[in-house]
Amino acid sequence: MSGHRVIGDSALTALAPAVWGSTYLVTTELLPPDRPLLAAMIRALPAGLVLVAIGRTLPRGEWWWRALVLGVLNIGAFFYLLFVAAYHLPGGVAALVMSVQPMIVLLLGVGLLRQRIKAIQVASCALGALGVALLVLQPQAALDAVGVAAGLGGALCMAAGIVFTKRWGRPEGVGLLTFTGWQLTFGGLVLLPVALLAEGLPSEITGENVTGFLYLSVIGALIAYAVWFRGIERLPALAVSFLAFASPLAATILGYVFLGESLSAAQLAGAAAVVAAVVMAQPKPSRRGGPRAGGTPPPAPQDTSPDTPQAASGEAPQPSVTPHHRPSVDQGDLRGDRKLRTHSL
Repeated sequence: MSGHRVIGDSALTALAPAVWGSTYLVTTELLPPDRPLLAAMIRALPAGLVLVAIGRTLPRGEWWWRALVLGVLNIGAFFYLLFVAAYHLPGGVAALVMSVQPMIVLLLGVGLLRQRIKAIQVASCALGALGVALLVLQPQAALDAVGVAAGLGGALCMAAGIVFTKRWGRPEGVGLLTFTGWQLTFGGLVLLPVALLAEGLPSEITGENVTGFLYLSVIGALIAYAVWFRGIERLPALAVSFLAFASPLAATILGYVFLGESLSAAQLAGAAAVVAAVVMAQPKPSRRGGPRAGGTPPPAPQDTSPDTPQAASGEAPQPSVTPHHRPSVDQGDLRGDRKLRTHSL
């Protein structure tokens, strides 16, 4: 993978959590109060149904329960915990509490993705944790136990969702938007009965509420999650998890710009440490002959030994074909070609 492609994929993927960082501002300023379940459900379900209707494809076989698991982890439980944290904590603090998820991804990756922990990964997690501490642990942070617990639970859901999405991939022949729609739909359907029974509908819906719901559903869910799942396919799981740090940074900046929240020198240093941790965790472009950023080795060169008659004569080697047999083709290459076409946008 070229350096420009790695940088481009990382930058595009980072846009998703940056958009999610605005969730805290939208929740506190535009949505009805004390309706985290309703907000999460409306954010996910309409967008999911639209994408499924466009794709006209439903899960098959084991992908029914896989889509349900991913929908709960990435959407249903994560959205609910996200909104609970947003209602109980200041925007930047809520996002930053959830930013411990790269450390969880690192641990889950050992067992589920068979990855080895590297020194630079540990250093990135430590630096990210330091940055989070500098940003969050301020005298005016006003930490709330319920909000912190919800934030940590959301971090666990996000981490598990990243790892399982990376492990299972995407079913062959299913487009990225349809795959996103499955998860948004399942996540929204799981939240629907709970939201109606636990919270019910608000007595009135204002124009501001409608604007907030539309923003979260279209920008924060439909578009952002399609970008996010694309990044999980193209980048290592840990690298993607560190890009989620764009969420607390965006929330902190938006809180400073729109809500009048202050930024101290320690918080600025913490932001710099978080950015440095993200850069350290990103995959390095491969050199000639080395493995690619996605972990796939470069294709092996064809054998053009001078011992073959074609090589000696300068002609390209031709495969031998018998009347009733086709040339043998490596099935892994076929699967790789199909996956490449399926995963491209």
